[in-house]
Amino acid sequence: MSVASLAERGRRRIELAEKLMPVCRMLGERFRHEEPLRDVRVGCCLHITRETAVLARLLARWGATVALCPSNPLSTQDDVAAALREEGISVYGYRGLPPNEYYEAIGRVLSHRPHVTLDDGGDLTATVHKIMHGVRDESVDWASSVLDNPLACCSEIIGGTEETTTGVMRLRSLEAKGLLRYPVIAVNDSPTKRL
Repeated sequence: MSVASLAERGRRRIELAEKLMPVCRMLGERFRHEEPLRDVRVGCCLHITRETAVLARLLARWGATVALCPSNPLSTQDDVAAALREEGISVYGYRGLPPNEYYEAIGRVLSHRPHVTLDDGGDLTATVHKIMHGVRDESVDWASSVLDNPLACCSEIIGGTEETTTGVMRLRSLEAKGLLRYPVIAVNDSPTKRL
């Protein structure tokens, strides 16, 4: 399948998901001309699915610069990733990434010097904190291999979100040790999850 036809299939699937997400549609329309996130850089480590694509497109419509990598190497929908790339959203990764490329993709997201992180599983946030605290391991080496200045790439982050219970546990451990460098909203614990 050609990249163009792959992207077209992804675009159709994203549009279908958007029809099933009325709040996102309403918010997109409401802030269409205001660009409330103009000049905000958002680094995302999320499952690259059609639903995530709706969110990424919404953030971009609001003026944000969005960089996205997978939070699970096996959950990427390649057609959706292709459609987002065609729309100018930086997407790093494909279905079946090996571990080194997975962490290189996280590094590429960090190369955008995000202000806000959106994480699902905690790998992006853990990598940021390892870099900021000078912890070296294989995952940090892989992520850092694509960065000119890893510490500078993490220095502008002011906050983030974490979706999973496992990721939140990792963050709470950092917080208990006094090592959490920026506030992170635990999405699973948020009342908005139940609306």
